[in-house]
Amino acid sequence: MSADHDHDHHAHDHWKHDGVRVIPGSQLDPNTAQTPGMNRAAAINFARVGAQKIWAGTVVIHANAKTGAHHHGDLESVIYVVKGKARMRWGENLEFTAEAGPGDFIYVPPFVPHQEINADPNEPLECVLVRSGQDPVVVNLDIEPVEKPENVPWVDPIHRAPGGSAA
Repeated sequence: MSADHDHDHHAHDHWKHDGVRVIPGSQLDPNTAQTPGMNRAAAINFARVGAQKIWAGTVVIHANAKTGAHHHGDLESVIYVVKGKARMRWGENLEFTAEAGPGDFIYVPPFVPHQEINADPNEPLECVLVRSGQDPVVVNLDIEPVEKPENVPWVDPIHRAPGGSAA
């Protein structure tokens, strides 16, 4: 057996246990930071798979429910809507709002106070959540929301709209 062959064998064993991981949806970990009104469950984090820079999991918001206002410190968050109708509110007094449905992505920048709302009175809102770091930062806030938030449609800053210009 050559030294090269022996090295290849060790590399093979290394990748076998430290390579791609498949985490069954039935084996997510609910032992993660929570916000009232939602259930988070971790799929990908350091403890489960050795992830260094990202956290991923699921979030379910029950029919006609909403979370408390919160932010995630310096982490960026991406929410992918799998099923249901999400209504996001954000701002110092949750004065802005936008809605998302299945197949839509939601981006939440660092330190932005926000609230997730299930806009469907009958069905749960199911989403996949990815964050830019490992720390389970959830800062729950005591905010008095404005009564009528302003709807904010997304404008693509890269692609010009037909007949218009990028903002």
